[in-house]
Amino acid sequence: MSAQATEKKPKKSAEALARNASSIQAVLDAMAQLRNPNGGCPWDIEQTFATIAPYTIEEAYEVADAIERNDMPALKEELGDLLFQVVFHARMAEEQGAFDYADVAQALADKMIERHPHVFGEAGDGRTAEQQTVAWETLKAEKRAAKGVTSLLDDVAMALPALQRAGKLTKRAARINFDWPNSTEVLAKLDEELAELKAAEASGDQDHIVEEMGDILFVMANLARKLQVDPEEALRRANAKFTRRFQYIEAKLAEQGRIGPQPLDDMEALWVEAKRAEKASQTRP
Repeated sequence: MSAQATEKKPKKSAEALARNASSIQAVLDAMAQLRNPNGGCPWDIEQTFATIAPYTIEEAYEVADAIERNDMPALKEELGDLLFQVVFHARMAEEQGAFDYADVAQALADKMIERHPHVFGEAGDGRTAEQQTVAWETLKAEKRAAKGVTSLLDDVAMALPALQRAGKLTKRAARINFDWPNSTEVLAKLDEELAELKAAEASGDQDHIVEEMGDILFVMANLARKLQVDPEEALRRANAKFTRRFQYIEAKLAEQGRIGPQPLDDMEALWVEAKRAEKASQTRP
């Protein structure tokens, strides 16, 4: 790294650097003891990459949930839980002689420096955010080629949530112009897929129904991309809205001493009431 790039680095006090190093080391030491065959935690000792992976995904979602709720204390806690997952995987890799936490951190630092030459290079090159995104994608494509990856889709992670992966697949395909010109044509495709789902339902063929439902969800993910909407975020918002309104129904029924299944018309009326209450609260000064 050049002297000029070094000058750009944010300055941290010796005290802050020592605190960071001490905190990380404390987590690493705790993980080492948890995995220690002599006196460690039996549950932690028996875990593998495969058994821990679901917890890693869960913790990432809990981070996203804290962000959605704008809950800073929860975010601090959930980020710690996610960091612990990184430390857990790194510790297991270290035990196998593959790599350790320091290797993970150094590889990340190297990647960030390599992918941001406009920040860490000899001098800023005046790129806009959009231009940097193009440059980043070009660099990643070169890396994939160096690894022998032949398809644009080969390294789209299989473990991603299906809706998110669908969006990434269509985004990759769009790089070589395999894409709908605009959202209007995607909406037309959605109408076509809905008609096919209706036909599948009429046939009673469950496998066909599943296939057509998958096609609709895939088109929806593509439509979200064309409209610059994160489908996961959109669905989280819809889930939250449904939860609020359903809990409103529950509360109103409880006030009336009504428990268990209720007439659908009554609950539908309360649903409409919940919608009106929400809109009224949003328009108040």
